[in-house]
Amino acid sequence: MNRNVLAEAFGANEGAALRLKQVALVVLGIAVLAAAAKIKVPMWPVPITMGTFAVLTVGAAYGPRLGLVTILGYMIIGALGFDVFAGSSAEAFGIEYMMGGTGGYLVGYVLATFALGVLARAGWDRSAPKMAGAMLLGNVIIYVPGLIWLGMLYGWDKPILEWGLTPFLVGDAIKLALAAVILPLAWKLVGRARG
Repeated sequence: MNRNVLAEAFGANEGAALRLKQVALVVLGIAVLAAAAKIKVPMWPVPITMGTFAVLTVGAAYGPRLGLVTILGYMIIGALGFDVFAGSSAEAFGIEYMMGGTGGYLVGYVLATFALGVLARAGWDRSAPKMAGAMLLGNVIIYVPGLIWLGMLYGWDKPILEWGLTPFLVGDAIKLALAAVILPLAWKLVGRARG
């Protein structure tokens, strides 16, 4: 549980330089999360948004503490009314948007970021099969509160799984495969740069 995460593999690792690096990474991470939330790739049955991919990879690359600070910073900026979420717009933003149908998924984002950071700290981000397992677990952690929230908000008599799960499974499988390749590859590149 004490292995380095990707963010610790480069740059300063102590003193004021480390704090500066961490601040820069948090700002960069929030920007990546906000940009990824707005990316929509045409796909059947629904477009793929890259928000969950960014949440899970930031968690794995940053580790549990820095990842948690980053995702909470992102949530605070969204709560203040900035247009950083996938479905937010001029009509629906801030706390109002966060308390809508997406609320449970946003809770899942925070939990999944921390979980991926813990798994990365255990070395799961260094091999494709383990990273795929971590991404799968991260997706489950996002979906569970998301679906519970939808059920509580709209009623369990509604087609909750059809609204909040099944249309997204194909896209999630693609993102899972992408992350399972990218993070272990990044570690190989870090190893080569040092060698």
